[in-house]
Parts: sequence; C-alpha cells; structure tokens
Amino acid sequence: MVAAASSSSAASAPRSGEEIREAFLNFYAERGHKRMASASLIPEDPTVLLTIAGMLPFKPVFLGQQERPAPRATSSQKCIRTNDIENVGRTARHHTFFEMLGNFSFGDYFKQQAIEWAWELSTGVYGIDPKNLVVSVFREDDEAEQIWRDVVGVDPKRIIRMDEADNFWASGPTGPCGPCSEIYYDFKPELGDQCIDLEDDDRFIEFYNLVFMQYNRDAEGTLTPLANRNIDTGMGLERMAQILQKVPNNYETDLIFPLIQAAADLAGVDYHQLNDKGQTSLKVIGDHSRAVTQLICDGVTASNLGRGYILRRLLRRVVRHGRLLGIDKPFLVTMGEAAIDLLKGAHPSVIDRQEVILAELQREEARFLETLERGEKLLAEVLASKPKQISGAQAFELYDTYGFPLELTQEIAEEQGLAVDLDGFEVAMEEQRQRAKAAAVSIDLTLQDAIDQVVADQAATCFEGYQALDHSSFVQALVVNGEPATTAKVADAVQVVLDTTPFYGEGGGQVGDRGVLAGTDLIVRIESVSRSRDVFVHAGRVERGELALGDTVKAQVDRTCRRRAQANHTATHLLQAALKQVVDPGIGQAGSLVDFDRLRFDFHCPTAVTADQLQQVEILINGWINEAHALQVQEMAIDQAKAAGAVAMFGEKYADVVRVVDVPGVSMELCGGTHVANTAEIGLFKIVAESGVAAGIRRIEAVAGPAVLAYLNERDAVVKQLGARFKAQPAEIVDRVSALQEELKATGKALAAAQAELAVAKAGALAAKAEAVGEFQLLVERLDGVDGAGLQGAAQSLAHQLGDGAAVVIGGLPDPGDMGKVILVAAFGKQVIAAKIQAGKFIGGIAKLCGGGGGGRPNLAQAGGRDGEALPAALEAARSELAAALPQS
Repeated sequence: MVAAASSSSAASAPRSGEEIREAFLNFYAERGHKRMASASLIPEDPTVLLTIAGMLPFKPVFLGQQERPAPRATSSQKCIRTNDIENVGRTARHHTFFEMLGNFSFGDYFKQQAIEWAWELSTGVYGIDPKNLVVSVFREDDEAEQIWRDVVGVDPKRIIRMDEADNFWASGPTGPCGPCSEIYYDFKPELGDQCIDLEDDDRFIEFYNLVFMQYNRDAEGTLTPLANRNIDTGMGLERMAQILQKVPNNYETDLIFPLIQAAADLAGVDYHQLNDKGQTSLKVIGDHSRAVTQLICDGVTASNLGRGYILRRLLRRVVRHGRLLGIDKPFLVTMGEAAIDLLKGAHPSVIDRQEVILAELQREEARFLETLERGEKLLAEVLASKPKQISGAQAFELYDTYGFPLELTQEIAEEQGLAVDLDGFEVAMEEQRQRAKAAAVSIDLTLQDAIDQVVADQAATCFEGYQALDHSSFVQALVVNGEPATTAKVADAVQVVLDTTPFYGEGGGQVGDRGVLAGTDLIVRIESVSRSRDVFVHAGRVERGELALGDTVKAQVDRTCRRRAQANHTATHLLQAALKQVVDPGIGQAGSLVDFDRLRFDFHCPTAVTADQLQQVEILINGWINEAHALQVQEMAIDQAKAAGAVAMFGEKYADVVRVVDVPGVSMELCGGTHVANTAEIGLFKIVAESGVAAGIRRIEAVAGPAVLAYLNERDAVVKQLGARFKAQPAEIVDRVSALQEELKATGKALAAAQAELAVAKAGALAAKAEAVGEFQLLVERLDGVDGAGLQGAAQSLAHQLGDGAAVVIGGLPDPGDMGKVILVAAFGKQVIAAKIQAGKFIGGIAKLCGGGGGGRPNLAQAGGRDGEALPAALEAARSELAAALPQS
C-alpha cells in the first residue's frame, strides 16, 4: 500500500501558489516527465474558442495526429472559461482564468501508476491528511476502485461511484475522452463516512481529476478506442492553494487576493468589513484582472466578436464593479500593473507585452466610460418606471447604442429582481443582422451563363469616363433577353459590352452610370453598368430602332445623374475625414453606398455618434464645401500613396499603381470613383440618420448636392401638414405635440384608474364566494375584460377584505374576444405566506397550464399565458392545489 503522509511532510509542505506549482512540476519531472511550457490561450484547435483545459494543447497527440513530445509530460496550463461567469465571485471557487497543473502519459503508464502518484503527491508532498480525502470513480470502473482500495488503501466507504455526468470526462463535444477518478478534500471529516454527498460544496472540494483517456468521440457521439491508452490529469492550482493556505475560498489565496487588495485600496474599502455584495465586486475585479491581462498578452484585442467579445465583456464587468465600489476614475491600467506584477514570476511574457497590455486596457476603458454613464442613466430611467421586465428592444438599444453587453444588462436587472426579454432581444438582433447583410457590397453570383461566357471572351473595357461623358464606341458583345445575340429590337432587354465607354461601372460603393447608347434612329436606355473582370456590362432596354453586334454607337452618360453621384462620392470622403476629426482618428470604413440621390457610410465605431458630434460633423463638412477646395487627382505607386498619407480601406486589394483623390488639407484617399472638381460643386451636405448595423459598426446616411433640396422640400411639406393639423406655426409644433402627449398621458392615467376602480367594484361581489379552508379564506374566480393592473388592484382589494388568511387567485382575458392572452393574479395574506405558500412561485406554475409563465413577490404576483381555452382548467387547478396546500387546522 502507498504510505500516508507523515507529520513532518505536512509541516514542510508548500504553501504559496508559486511553491505549489513548482512542487507539482518537480514531482513529475523527477519521475521522467518532460516539463512543458503553457500554451497560448488562443488554441490551434478550431473547435474551441479559447484554451479551456490543460490537455487541450495535447489533443492532436492523444488523437495520434502528432508525434508525442515525450512519453510523459507535465505542465501548468493557462485556461479561460466563461460559461459560468455569473458564478464568479459568488461561489468559493468559480473563475474565468485559472491554471491547471497536469501530468500526461502518451501511451506510457496508465491507471495504476497515475493513481499511486496522485496519492503520493497529495499526501506526501502536499502533506494532506488521508482522513481529509475522498475519491470518486466512474460507476463502471471496477479497476479504478480496486486500485484505490487494495493498492492505495483508501477506506471503501470513502470511494464513491459516480455517473457519466460527473466521472466521464471530455474536452468538448468531440475529441479525447474516457472514465475519470477524482480526489476531493473533505473540510469536515468529523461528520463521518455515512451518506457522503460530493455535491455538498460546503464540505467537499474536488482538486485533482485523473482522466483515463481511452476513447475519441466524434461529432455523432461515437466512441472509438485511441491508438494508445493515455493519462490526462488536472489539478486546480487555485483550489490546492485554498486547501493548503487554509482560507475560506480561492479568492483569498495569494494567487488572487493581492489584486483584490489593490482594488480595495483604489475604492478605499476594507475587504473583510464589506458585505457580500461588496466582496463579490472585489472578487470579480480580482478574477477578471488576471483573465484580461493574460488574454491581451496572448494577442486578443477587444471587439464585439468571438474572443474579442469575451475580452470586452470581462473588461466592462471590471469597470462596472469598480463603479459599484465607488471607484469613479479610470483604474484598469492600475489593475493591469498589479496583475502583471503578480503573474510575472510564472508568466514572464506579461513583462514582454506590458506596453501592449496596458495600452489596450486604457483604450478599452476610455471607450466604455464614454458610453457607460449614458447607458446606466438610460437603464436607471427604465428601472425607475418599475417595469415587469426589461424589454428586448430596451436591452438591444443598450447593447447596440451604448455598448452594454446583454449579460451586463441582465446582471443589473437581476439585482433589481427583474428579467430581460431574451426573445425580444434576439428579434432585434436578427433585424440588425439583416441590416448588416445589406451593408456589405452586393455581388450578383447568379448572372446569366450567357453574359458570363461572353465576358470571359472579352478584353478589358477602356474607361474614358474621367475625361468625357460622351464617347463613340464599338459594340463588341451583345446578350439579348439572357441569350447571346447579334441584333436587338425595340423592348428587348440587353446587356452590351463596348470597347470603350464613358459609363462608370459600379464599384467602390458607387453605383454605375445611367444614360443612353444612341445612333441613327437608335436609342438604348442604359439603367445600370456593372463590371466583371474589368469588362463593363451595360444593362438596359432598346427604346427605338435596332442594335446590332459591330455597330458604332454614341455612348452618352446622363449628366445630371453623374453630377449627383460625384457630389455624393466627394461628400463621402469629407464625411470620413470629419468623423476622424470629431469622433475618433481610428475610425475606418466598413462599407459605403454612393447613389444618385443619397449616400451611406458604414464605419467601425464601438458606440453611437452623439447628436452634438453629428452636428459638428455637418458644420465641418459644409465649411469645407464653402471653402471651395479644388480636388487633385493623380495616379501613383501604392507605396508612394500610402507614404503620402492616403487612406485605404482595410482588407481591400489594390493594384501596384493606384488613383489618389486629394482634397488638400482635408482628405486623401485611394479611390477609383468619380468626383467633383471643386468642393463648392457639392453645394450642401445634410445628415439624415445615424444607426448601428452590426456589432461595432455604425452607419450614417446623408444627402448632398441637389438631393438636399428634395430632402428639405419633403420635410417642409411634412411640417406644413402638421402645422395645418395642429393649427400651429412651425416653431410651435414641438410644444403643441408635447402638450398633446401630456394630455394623452393624463387621460391614460385617468382611464387606468377608472378601469382599476371598475375592476375593484366588480371584484367586490366576488368576496362572498370565498371558501373557508380551516383558518384561511380561499377565493379563485374569473374576471374578464380587465387589464393586468386592474386585476392586481382587484386581487389586493379582495385579499384586504378577507384578512391575513386570504388566498386569492383571479384570472381572465383582458379582451374577451382574444383567446391568445391570459392574465392571472395571486394575492396572499400573511398567514398564507407563513404557511410557506408564496404568490410568485404558485402563480407561475398555474400560468404554465395556459402556455405562459410569470411570478412576483410572496404576497402579490402576476403571470400571463397564451391559451385562453385552458383558463377554466387552470383556475380549477389553482383552487384544488391551494385547498390541498393550506393547513386545515
């Protein structure tokens, strides 16, 4: 049998986190294991977002896809898990960042050796008394139980068989897996060996997991034996530190508490004197500070996607919990410095990346603080209105406009006892995704085979549209009604390829020109021009005459449309320059549309542009227009253009020689589009709307040039109609509408009060129907045609009349003609609550019978449903369940 720990070994056992880590690695290194450095938190495995387990870097080895680095290995692996982030700080041992100490066998030793060494390390090196240890095995693993019992000498009463959910381990939905055996620390061994429940977190903590890697699980869930049986173990460094340092939770170990203390110092508080809520905030800050430092160190940057979203979410939780503690100034850099100092011994890379880490912390905190106050104010206004829940639209506005992660809104709402309408949020999110799709450059992949084949045989079209709007051109190819042809007659839909054209082909966000192809008694109306492999395809319809392959035609661009497109395109360049100047120099284009009557500019920006900023942008652009800047357009080498400061669209591919459009002193961009010769030609610029179209992407819609007049005329017509309807001058309309809104609000309140009074009056007749159940008064009735507030008032009135023993449930259809909406209300007196029957819990269960749900306080609660046909049965169930639950004496 394996020897138990001696008192001397316990006395000399490692205590600090550094000592525990080093003792583990040395123990296995002395037993032939190769010490391996921690892999990055960004895994090579595409099936997972982050490194979530110590074995993940070895997954290809376990699968036989890579050569093993050695027969045996040991490591201390950095890990990140955020699936249970809501438990961080609230339980003794949940974390986002943690270290997993592990020893691995790649086809070398197996079950018995792994078990013996685990026991020797736990009792001999760490000095844990065997009386404090309990082990678990998979329910079907007789071999593991026999080793623990007969070889190690563990009391059979302290060997617990567990089901697959607890003792069959896998790194994820797919990959290596197998039965496992775990070692638990027993904080209360004096309670004995009878009825051991390893789910009792107050008594037990699992600290060492031994996985006997025997299988690979594929996407269908099929298990196949691995080429070699392997061992994968994991010991939580933070958990072992809690055990050996004899502190009540992982957070108070030397691995995290220095960060908690740093945050407490910033807040001017004493951790040990705080209530649970305050301590939780400090724990969250301590935990997340380690996580964000390591994530940035390994190359993750904050964004609204993937790993970047996880980082941003953690950073914003740190900031918010700091504000809850009263930290009213930026502090992430200070926490980052403290985390680097704490981590540098075991993870020297944080020193090498210190500048990057601190810069990202500072940048992201500044971004969040700009919007957090506005978002919190908005959320506070929502909460002050005492809603039943936060609507999906409200949660999405906070997410989209103010940068609030949904989880943060949920967390704040939960603190107030409210839920968030997640279904409604998803509806709003899906609408945003559809807008995001529309924001992308649209490419038609379904062009007729005929035009594809025709284009494939053509040389590049010579574009003359920068210099001329009329040009004599030769018809090189012709597709009529979707088929290759040699002639086209009146009313035929045509696609024409010319050798040379003045028509701009759609590209760079700018739409293609419109115009005509003219000849002797010939008019072909061109509605759009596209490009394919630098071949310009002119799409239109024959209005007069006949068009034939080989004809020479006069290609004429619609000058009015071209002028409008030019004004909008140059205005788009000015818009980007103004946004960089007013909002953020780092703003980058994410897409654009330059049409004849409007422009649209999508750009990377984490928060909404404020009304004041939009006004500044407008003023700046119109100022540049009035200054009459002459544009300079030239071609140059791409490297020369970038050196001159020309802005390129990120991700766009450019030729070696590029066209540079320069508004001197204002804007310089790489652009192949058409532009005005002087900014004065634009005339006016007006922003129409600003919105979010995707995570981290904003959109500004605007008009410029002649389109501004059309926009203003439309708005003027609306104002005149409103003035006539309200009998008010334009300047008086806002005040008039505000007054009407106040009148409507007052009328609504009066109506609600009247309805409530009516409901109470109707309910008064119901009091006589109450049934005596022992000392209690039970009343379950139906009352249609009353809204939720009215039913609540009626139920409260009845409960008051019936006294402390009242158990009142009222249900009804607010609109008797609509069977799709049910309201249920429960009002319970003090005696009912004392009998451990709570209104919120009770009415929620009854509402499920009507296809709904809900809840509330112990004395008053409201729920809803969608099946009016089920209401009678639900009320009968409420009556019988309450009658059975109420004490009879």
